[in-house]
Amino acid sequence: MAAILGMSLDAVTGVCSDAAQGEICEPANINSPEQIVISGHTAAVERATKLADERGAKRAKVLSVSAPFHCSLMKPAQERLAVDLQALTFSIPKLPVMCNVDAVAVTASDPAREGLIRQVTGSVKWNESMQWIIEEGVQTFVEVGPGKVLCGLMRQIDRSKKCLNVEDKASLNKTLEFLAAQAQSA
Repeated sequence: MAAILGMSLDAVTGVCSDAAQGEICEPANINSPEQIVISGHTAAVERATKLADERGAKRAKVLSVSAPFHCSLMKPAQERLAVDLQALTFSIPKLPVMCNVDAVAVTASDPAREGLIRQVTGSVKWNESMQWIIEEGVQTFVEVGPGKVLCGLMRQIDRSKKCLNVEDKASLNKTLEFLAAQAQSA
């Protein structure tokens, strides 16, 4: 996998196509208008990274990952996951769940299950997913986990939105205080 910064999705798709040379090389994560991650065979991804640099990417960097996630090379894992997920009973979601492979919110159990299965080999449409949520009127986002990668992506997607990060007790308390103040002013 490799991160490509400063190229459009169409340009990155073209780079992947030209670099594939019979191997797999595909956009895997459309994170923001400025950042797209590609995935596939190692040699094809390395060729794509060099080609992206040649075609004017701000940066193209091979990522240290354990597998070529979110591309067709993950088909065997997808098939195994599908068997396991089909055996589970999914409850109807109490709240809409964002399905990043389609960039739509799902409100029923079967589409949620199918979205999880398709996500193994499908691109993560993070940018489109966040745009959909913004169009629904969300102004504040909370990232839970170590680091602030998603908040950084939100700044690239829409700087006018507030993004909070919870990674420890102190940041949890700060986030809760902010949300309580927002609720009181609403």
